[in-house]
Parts: sequence; C-alpha cells; structure tokens
Amino acid sequence: MNHKSINFNDKLDRFEKHWSPRVIAEMNDYQFKLVKIRGEFVWHSHTETDEVFIVLNGVMKIAFRDGVVHLKEGEMYVVPRGVEHKPMAEDECRVLLIEPRGIVNTGEAGGELTARNDVWV
Repeated sequence: MNHKSINFNDKLDRFEKHWSPRVIAEMNDYQFKLVKIRGEFVWHSHTETDEVFIVLNGVMKIAFRDGVVHLKEGEMYVVPRGVEHKPMAEDECRVLLIEPRGIVNTGEAGGELTARNDVWV
C-alpha cells in the first residue's frame, strides 16, 4: 500500500502539453486526471458517462449548444452524459477531471486533440 499523498502542482509541473490528461489515481473504476487547457477544445460528448471538471488554477468556460458555464479556481461542474460540450480557456487553466477508466477525451468526435488513454504522471 502506498502511504504517500499526491500533490497536484508537483504532478502538473511534470508535463507541458495542453489537452493531454494524465492519470494520478484510481478509485474503483474511476480515474482522477490532471490536465492543462488553453485555447478551444472540440465539440464532443460522452454517451456512457458524466464528466467532472474541477478548476485548480485559472479560469475556463464550458460551452454548450444552449449556453455557457464559467468556472474559476475552486469551482466544479458536472457535464451530464450525452451532453455536447466544448471546454475552453484563454490562458492556461489547470483542471482535475474525474471519469471512468477508458474514456477518450474527445468522445466520438476524434481528431488531432485525441489524447492517449491511461497515461500516468
């Protein structure tokens, strides 16, 4: 058993690439992933699961076809399964994602921002 805490900033400092989630822990079938975002992501949805965004540092928006959610440090939002959304941030934003193991970051949209799955940091 590992009795060491996980430091978000230490883990985030170990990678630079935006839109490339890194796994830091697992609980049951769920993964906790850190990601740095900047600019606009792709419109996508996850038909099988909800997706949790927790802002650790910075500000971001999540656009929906019928509105926008604004998030700042210390805030979170749960995107319901099947809801099309598009995360974005003008400046770098550091985010903790919580979602089931095996979820592709771009859902079924695919494209050049699709990240490899299960990459640990």
